[in-house]
Amino acid sequence: MHHTDTRPRPLFSYPKYWAECFGTADYLPMSRQEMNALGWDSCDIILVTADAYVDHPSFGMAVIGRFLEAQGFRVGIISQPAWDSAEPFRQLGEPNLFFGVTAGNMDSLINRYTADMRIRSEDAYTPNGEAGRRPDRSVIVYSQRCREAYYNTPIIVGGIEASLRRIAQYDYWSNEVRRSILLDSNADLLVYGNGERAIAEIAHRLAQGEKTADMVDIRGTAFIRSDLPAHWTEIDSTRIDWPSSIDELPNPYDYDHSGADDRMATAGRNQETPLRIIPMPLQRQYELNPDSSYIRLPSYNKVKNDPALYAHASRVLHQESNPYNARPLVQKHQTQDVWINPPPLPLETEELDGVFDLPYRRTPHPSYGDARIPAYEMIKTSVNIMRGCFGGCTFCSITEHEGRIIQSRSEDSILREIEKIRDQVPGFTGTISDLGGPTANMYRLNCKSPEIQKDCRRLSCVYPTICKHLNTDHSHTTQLYRKARQLPGVKTVAIASGLRYDLALRDPEYVEELVTHHVGGYLKIAPEHSEEGTLSKMMKPSISAYDEFKKLFDRFSRKAGKTQYLIPYFIAAHPGCEDEDMVNLGLWLKEHGFKPDQVQTFYPSPMALATAMYYSGKNPLKKVRYKSENLFVCKDLQQRRLQKAFLRYHDEKNWPILRKALRDMGRGDLIGNGPHCLVPAEKTRRQAAGKLRRGGNNPANRGRKKNTRR
Repeated sequence: MHHTDTRPRPLFSYPKYWAECFGTADYLPMSRQEMNALGWDSCDIILVTADAYVDHPSFGMAVIGRFLEAQGFRVGIISQPAWDSAEPFRQLGEPNLFFGVTAGNMDSLINRYTADMRIRSEDAYTPNGEAGRRPDRSVIVYSQRCREAYYNTPIIVGGIEASLRRIAQYDYWSNEVRRSILLDSNADLLVYGNGERAIAEIAHRLAQGEKTADMVDIRGTAFIRSDLPAHWTEIDSTRIDWPSSIDELPNPYDYDHSGADDRMATAGRNQETPLRIIPMPLQRQYELNPDSSYIRLPSYNKVKNDPALYAHASRVLHQESNPYNARPLVQKHQTQDVWINPPPLPLETEELDGVFDLPYRRTPHPSYGDARIPAYEMIKTSVNIMRGCFGGCTFCSITEHEGRIIQSRSEDSILREIEKIRDQVPGFTGTISDLGGPTANMYRLNCKSPEIQKDCRRLSCVYPTICKHLNTDHSHTTQLYRKARQLPGVKTVAIASGLRYDLALRDPEYVEELVTHHVGGYLKIAPEHSEEGTLSKMMKPSISAYDEFKKLFDRFSRKAGKTQYLIPYFIAAHPGCEDEDMVNLGLWLKEHGFKPDQVQTFYPSPMALATAMYYSGKNPLKKVRYKSENLFVCKDLQQRRLQKAFLRYHDEKNWPILRKALRDMGRGDLIGNGPHCLVPAEKTRRQAAGKLRRGGNNPANRGRKKNTRR
């Protein structure tokens, strides 16, 4: 393995597979009839997805499908199949190379359930928003059906659902730690993160007759192995932040190699070349070859039964996320090891351009007819200008999936896509709904020093402060906005992606451009909370940064002669957030005149650092000790609803529970009609009776008033 190789094979440099002679499909086929029309007798690769097939670069399956087509392969798509039998998985026949399985653009459980475990009434990625068209844990269900349909065909799983479950992970919906999805899906390989590099190599190597079992050296993949390579050095992760006092550490030279720690360190290997195990504090005393050392995480059984070890494993995984210095991770699951190779190297600008320049039709597959697909309606005139996010917010999964290093498209590629939208999208009115991505304002912002970036293990480039090595010059983004809005046929370019406002403060010229030309009256931003203790667990900037940005926003709005507003987003029940913090946030909202309609309760997504906090009650942003502080974690459903109610302090439906909570907390002074109060006092019987006489609460009276107006 050559994980330290920083010169990956260019994406489009592979000799094209022989099937390129069939040319480009109008849409990737979803039926035998479409295959026949293309002259295909079979598919080389079949992609199974839980989303509707929309041939647009915002839909992951379309990107991977068109990319594999560009490599010369015949790619078919099975979209939202019925899963009660294997028959729908045979509709395109057996693929010559492999099945690629994904849950789609969203995790299937987050797609179906709210943070309160209520079933959502709409699925935005399904025709007409129809709910119930995908199974829970879609990757597992689809993979099992593919195996049933064609037992010997390799199965490669990927997308956000597989990516965030590549390792033992806390599962909010079952309230337990589940093992790696590799085992439950019975897949041959798992591709995590941005998948183009890995999937190109897998496809071409399979086409050359190689077996998936031999593909152990591909970045951005995970697989199961029953033995470990000889001559490698194992680094024991529990020596990074051993969850006990230091004097209780065993002598590392007396380390037990016998396998009692369920590691089976010498199983299946030549006993003359035993695996060398180096405890972490001592690793600097050894010359470690980065191409032949890996980190062993605590086993699935251990993290399942020991929340502190779970937090520790989460911390180590996130520290090993820089593709330039990450080492393979290994985690025992009963008798097998899950091996996770380092993340994929970022795409170069010309490679990313190549991916976005593929011949997408930019519309849903014709088989859906006039059905409305809500997610498509939302993004059909938006443009993704970059990938990745270095914000590192602990509750967000973007970093775990796309990485911290920003991958940006060229200006020319972005402007070409805007022209394609103008010319191809039915009913285009002149409005580009977004120029963004994971964030609005990280385009072309990278570390000033490639050498420093390759050694860095920071979880965020902007927390607790903006790194001095980070380029914060937004001039490329400002210039892009100006060129985009000057294109013929383009009337408005809106910015809808989340704005990292602490970063924007470093470039007032960018803020002026944004506020003057790209805000349609409202700009959504996400301070998430007002209290420092909670913000520190989120890795979000102080609320003072919001105040600074608001001053700039208001000044430039006045200068442009516009009345515009900031719409802030907040989260209730985040780990480390106590009821008192929500009281203070409610008071902050009232003081600033905010009455939020849409509010969020913390949703523990798999593998996020905040999810490790939620499950363990420990803070993995610091070294984890059994004796380290226990975080307050709001898990009780009623208490989670109470914290959410503080965000909607103005809703009279919430007043009874807020009054009770405030009294219980000794904050009865916040109940009343004074300017300092959060909720009004209960009405006396006399006041209520007076209101009733005036018809205030009488539905019949309200009806009579309406009739009178008629």
